Amino acid sequence: MKKLFVFILWVSLLFIIAGCAAEKGHEAKGKGGDKANGAPKEVRIGYQVIPNAELLAKEQGLIEKKFPDTKIKWLAFDSGRDVNTAFASGTIDLGLAGSVPLATGIANSLPYKVYFIHDVIGEAESLVVRKNGGIKDIQDLVGKKVAVPFGSTAHFSLLMALDKAGVDLKKLSILDLQPQDILAAWERKDIDAAFVWNPSLGKILERDGVILTSAEKLAEKGIVTSDIGAVHNTFAKEHPEFIKEYVKILDEAIGQYRNEPEKVAKILAPALGVTPEETAQQMKGLIWVNSTEQRTEKYLGREGKPGQFANVLEETGQFLKSQEIIQVTPDKATYQSAIYHIED
Repeated sequence: MKKLFVFILWVSLLFIIAGCAAEKGHEAKGKGGDKANGAPKEVRIGYQVIPNAELLAKEQGLIEKKFPDTKIKWLAFDSGRDVNTAFASGTIDLGLAGSVPLATGIANSLPYKVYFIHDVIGEAESLVVRKNGGIKDIQDLVGKKVAVPFGSTAHFSLLMALDKAGVDLKKLSILDLQPQDILAAWERKDIDAAFVWNPSLGKILERDGVILTSAEKLAEKGIVTSDIGAVHNTFAKEHPEFIKEYVKILDEAIGQYRNEPEKVAKILAPALGVTPEETAQQMKGLIWVNSTEQRTEKYLGREGKPGQFANVLEETGQFLKSQEIIQVTPDKATYQSAIYHIED
């Protein structure tokens, strides 16, 4: 964990320095860069291959249809940590990151705000072990090699699961690997377990894997994780109408999923690299929440009527600090101010 702390500290300093540069870059870009009708000339969206409304909107070209005169640039990322780096360097306007890297970003003053909850993570993000590998509970991970993308929601869930079980982190090897590298390591039998998300999770389960615990089970114990949409502060200030319309598109995609899940599974399957049946199963591991539901007290709330999400971010930050992954964590008011409210 000491090496992790040094790494996070170094990245944090990079975020602070690059964040200032990003603000200036966005300001320079914004001058004279818009279409006559007020729509952005270009929007750079950092996405992840996760079966949620944003990926569904992308696969159907819904944003491009809504904004035919705007260049929509889709940039794929493997984890929220990479999305944070992109925000820090000013290379994306919108991005998807897990609640843990997002809490880390807010703690490090990254120039963004939460505008949407893409999904609440359930069984789609799980701790998987080998069948007949002798690992029956969390305590059996002692002496084992466990892979997880550092700084991710999966990393947070793993640490929380170990903490709840009273397992000393020094008694096992936790390896920092990206999802596709975790799959390769699993196939080589270099690791005994992994906490990861789909589609890598599904492929591991097909290769002699079994779920030991999941984000869904941990959520029952109050350990909630989710995938979040963040918007750069400058972009949010200059293009509030685009964000409002973008959220409407995401709501449309959520409506499609709720009304025609089989059709949606067929649309998403090629992007996920699995069958429609496997895609349908992966989608069930995530809770898709539309903007109306997100404006309630349970989630983001409304202007003047804050929801519970700032509490989740604050609790996440406190745990990360206790594990020396971040040096300081802001108070709830700071996390609350990092929520961008979209009103009707």
